[in-house]
Amino acid sequence: MSVRILDTVRRNHALEHATIALMRRQMRPESHISGRSTPWGFYIYGDIPTELVEDSAREALARLQLGELDLAISDLCGTNLAVGGILAGASALLAVGRGRRLERLPQALLAAVGAALLAHPLGRWVQRNVTTRPQVGALKIVKIERRRRAPWTVHMVRTSAA
Repeated sequence: MSVRILDTVRRNHALEHATIALMRRQMRPESHISGRSTPWGFYIYGDIPTELVEDSAREALARLQLGELDLAISDLCGTNLAVGGILAGASALLAVGRGRRLERLPQALLAAVGAALLAHPLGRWVQRNVTTRPQVGALKIVKIERRRRAPWTVHMVRTSAA
């Protein structure tokens, strides 16, 4: 994948997070919503009114362009789960080592818990520096399409990297 495509996905990922953050402020706490970014925009999964998606996406883009970069970082991002899983697995594996592994189970569990504690700040760092690019520049929203894919309602927010 080219550097330009990755950069566009990172900007779309930032806009996806910011859009969801703004939508969640207007939704019930138990509402389910998720997203996925692509080089062409991002998908929002959940039974959400199209007007809310559109208003939130346009406001999110404007706010990112005005410098509200923290909107692009989400505690609910899959990056945090991936970082946590990798850290916990690797640290437990290192703690167990070779030989009498069952005897080292307490050390492995302690290492995994320690890694889980590091996962949150490290996951946020990875988002800020690797998986999102909050400086969206001249990114534009081209159109928003609503699709029904049982049992989900899906919105595709198409963007242009301009």
